[in-house]
Order: sequence, then structure tokens, then C-alpha cells
Amino acid sequence: MIERLTTEAIQLLKTLIETPSFSSEEDQTAMHIEQWFQNENIPYKRTNNNVWSINTHFDESKPTLLLNSHHDTVKPNNGYTKDPFKAIADDGKLYGLGSNDAGGCLVSLLATFAYFHNKKDLNYNLVIVASAEEESSGDKGLNSMLSIIPKVDVAIVGEPTLMNLAVAEKGLVVFDAVVKGTPSHAAHPNDNNAIYNTISVLEWFKNYRFEKSSEVLGEVKMTVTQINAGKQHNAVPADVKLVLDVRVNDKYSNQEIVEILKKEAPCDSMIPRSTKLNSSSIPIDHPLVIVGVEIGRSTYGSPTLSDQAVLSCPSLKLGPGDSTRSHSADEFIYLNEIEEGIKIYIELLERVL
Repeated sequence: MIERLTTEAIQLLKTLIETPSFSSEEDQTAMHIEQWFQNENIPYKRTNNNVWSINTHFDESKPTLLLNSHHDTVKPNNGYTKDPFKAIADDGKLYGLGSNDAGGCLVSLLATFAYFHNKKDLNYNLVIVASAEEESSGDKGLNSMLSIIPKVDVAIVGEPTLMNLAVAEKGLVVFDAVVKGTPSHAAHPNDNNAIYNTISVLEWFKNYRFEKSSEVLGEVKMTVTQINAGKQHNAVPADVKLVLDVRVNDKYSNQEIVEILKKEAPCDSMIPRSTKLNSSSIPIDHPLVIVGVEIGRSTYGSPTLSDQAVLSCPSLKLGPGDSTRSHSADEFIYLNEIEEGIKIYIELLERVL
């Protein structure tokens, strides 16, 4: 059965690669996932572009384990030398946009769900969501499903981790900051040039350290990623606009980060775009982690964001593929990573379920 499910998973991945599915435009890949459920004779539902299902012997008295990964992709970057929408198998690799992030994870979790779908007397209920809008943190992604699917007690989120256990993940707050000055003609003296004022502000952001460090996630990482000022060569602008990317460890809530920076940052304004993408984690003594370590998987803290950020329950990030290949040119996943991923998912859940 595992061999058959693996073959079908790889075929589905090839189909998904060859079907464009940018965030909010995943209707066609959702249809292919629906077809996969139909082929497996598994009842399912579709909400917007999220396709989901529960196990046959769902029991409301038992806790529920969510299996989740996404079928939307970013747009291909300009460095591609291969057709990003052509599934190319070569030398053990499967190339194509979304192959690694996160198609390989998604089809592996679908195969795993099919394996357990009809099994009786499980310790957990299972619900799977093939979700949309992960790459854009959109309003019609996994976050929109949490009031629709059964209450989730713990989750496995499929993202490329080399099948190691990401037991924590940093949150994200993006800030729009402003440094003001006095606008003037460039030919006249001006001791309050907003651009020059920004030099010390940039140094402050570069050198600032948040007090609390995490054993798993390390320090909060704050990075200035965009800067914009001025419209013409002979006019000193009134202000400089900065964008900051702040990756938050599990020692702070996003709101705490907002309050600290609004109080301490030497800017005229610091406005967060959102505080909803919080850090996430799972206790190191949770059965999923204990069993994962027992079967030889290592644990680590992940600096990258996923749909874990919208979950309030304990969650584990785990999947085939390598995060460093995500969003890269000529993205690929090894076919044996998918085979291994399905086997490890099943072995992990057989011991826990």
C-alpha cells in the first residue's frame, strides 16, 4: 500500500507543478487535489481553495491531530533556466515550481492520511487540510479553516525540514518606520536632513539586541529590508521611510515586540503591519517529538515562517525537502526524499496513533 501511495503521490506532485497556483489563484490545483481524494475513495470537502477531510472513524471524545501543507506557490524568480511549470525528472531530482515548497510535503501528507484514513481505534482523530494562500498569509488560507474544521489539539505542518523536527518557529512582525527632517532646497544649509538623521537610526537597528534569547530559536532578529526617500536631486526630503523585518522568538509575543520598539526605537513612528504571525512551538516532551527522536530525527528551531503562525495549538514542522531550496531558481526535490518522507510520517504516526 505504501508503494502504491508513493507512486500516486509523485504523480500528483508532477500534476501540481504543471498547474500554476500562485497565492489566491489555486483553484486549478485544488481541483487536482479533489480528484486525488476521489480516486482514493475518500470523502472530502472544499472551502474556497482549501481541500480537507477527516478520518472515517472520527470520534469527538478523542483529541484531533491536524496534517497540513499548502498548494500555493510564489512566482518564479528570474534565475530559472528550466520551465518552472514543467515537472522534469532528472538524475533522481524532480524539478519545478513548488516541488520543494511545499508540494513534496503536501503529497507525502496526503499519502499518509490515506494510509490511516480507514484505520480503527486510533488514539487521535485525523484531519487533513491542503491549504491555500500560505505564501501570502492571506485571509482565505488555513487561518480561515480553523472555525470550520474540528477543533485541533496538535498539528504537523508540512514544510521542507529534511524530515527533522522543527519544534519551534519564529514569528514575524513587519514595521513601517519613518525618520523625519526638515525639507529644503539642496543648495541651502540644513542641519536637519532626514537622510542624514537616518544614519544613526540604521546604526541603532543594526546594534540593538533584545534581552531574551531562546534555547531553541536564539535571539530575535531585526533587519532593515527597505528604505525610500526623496523625489529629485535638488530637494531634501521631509522624511525617510524604512521597512523592518522582525523575526520573533518564543520568549516574546508579537505585541510585546511592538511595545518595546515603539518605546525605544529612535524613529518618529513605528507602525506594525500585523501582529497575527506569532512564534509557535511544541513541548519537547510531546509524544510526536519523543517518538520522532526515537526513530532518529533531530530537533531544531526554524527561522522561517509557515502556517504554524496561525495555529494556537502545539505544532510540529516536519517534511521532505530542504528549506534552502525554497523560492530558489530551478527548485527541486529528490524523489527519494518523498519516498523517505512518507515512510517516516507513517512510522511516526503508527507509534503515536
